[in-house]
Amino acid sequence: MSQEPRAGSFDLADAPSMDGLRACVHCGICLPQCPTYRLLGEEMDSPRGRIYLIRAAAEGRIGLTATMARHLDLCLGCRACETACPSGVPFGHLLEAARGQLERRGIHAPDRDRASLEFALRWFPHPRRLAVMMRALRLYQRSGVQRMVRSLGVLAAVPKIRNMEASLPSVPAADGVPERLEARGKRRGRAGLHLGCVQRFLYPDVNRDTARLLSAAGYDVLAPRGQECCGALHLHCGRLDEFRRMAARFMAAWDADLDVIVVNAAGCGSALKEYGRWLGGGVTEAFAGKVRDISEVLIERDLPLGSLGETVTYHDACHLAHGQKIRSAPRDLLRRIPGLRLVELPDSELCCGSAGVYSLLEPGIADELGRRKAERIRETGARIVAAGNPGCLMQIARHCRARGLDVEVAHPVSLLARALTGP
Repeated sequence: MSQEPRAGSFDLADAPSMDGLRACVHCGICLPQCPTYRLLGEEMDSPRGRIYLIRAAAEGRIGLTATMARHLDLCLGCRACETACPSGVPFGHLLEAARGQLERRGIHAPDRDRASLEFALRWFPHPRRLAVMMRALRLYQRSGVQRMVRSLGVLAAVPKIRNMEASLPSVPAADGVPERLEARGKRRGRAGLHLGCVQRFLYPDVNRDTARLLSAAGYDVLAPRGQECCGALHLHCGRLDEFRRMAARFMAAWDADLDVIVVNAAGCGSALKEYGRWLGGGVTEAFAGKVRDISEVLIERDLPLGSLGETVTYHDACHLAHGQKIRSAPRDLLRRIPGLRLVELPDSELCCGSAGVYSLLEPGIADELGRRKAERIRETGARIVAAGNPGCLMQIARHCRARGLDVEVAHPVSLLARALTGP
């Protein structure tokens, strides 16, 4: 019986790139930038160590094992190593491909929390299901049950559920953006607005503000109701077949004649821009080529902004700074607001610990990173912390509250919309 072609211990379907693996010269420049290496001090929990494992498997020197899976599970996928790497190692792609191989064969670490992961993937990336959950959570918060649960310490025995509950912001009433919003002033084109999953339910104001800013910048804004999840969580977890199916459904919801597709969630934007890599084909590459973060679009336009006398610091969401290589645009936009004072955040590019579903699966590491982020924010003296990803907003807000910091945590577009003048 013939065996399927293999690349060492990997099969050839989505195998990690040997060229990408060989690009690593093991210099160690990435180590100080890696959150898990900084916390754990273990070589195999550094980018260099993980690349060593993946390459050894690709060359057939080791098999795919539960131990390897554990070291890859502990990675936040923040891609800070890519920013630091002088050799251009595509660590994020290597990680996702290796996770895909392990996932497809059912090789998992013994202590992996499969139940929490399956719960997250069954609910968070499905807007219709999430809408039901959010209605129940809103009732939980508004009815007084939440106060009772917290006062009695009911969740103390289940730390992961306790952490999820503590991270939850006040769930707003359902109030989406209009499906179409006309441009104000000189018309510059048609912009599709990505609504996200968690974003549309927990931070609908961010989507409304994004639409309003795009309209002020001269775009007709279309927010198709048929759009579902972009598949980012599945991509990062190695569920590549499911990711591709979700990506195909997502692309089918959009008009072909849009000039730009605008995203205000860093993790989603990073995944959308990489559709061409994982799905291939001219249509997919053309779609991915239209995707822009909201800061990339607005930085090219002049907005009528009034004064906002606030001291603000900015946290770099990992998949914005490292995945999409966008650092200056959000800061420059904030600096355009008259009266706003922007102060730099120490370790701004160090992951806050949210990382998609990571804070649910690895609460110990996530909490320590959240604590460190809150302490750096305290040092700035800022009253507002800006961040361009909903997971970061929840994680940072939770840890600032836990440490008694009187700060507002907001998306940059919320501050821009607050300063926007005119109708």
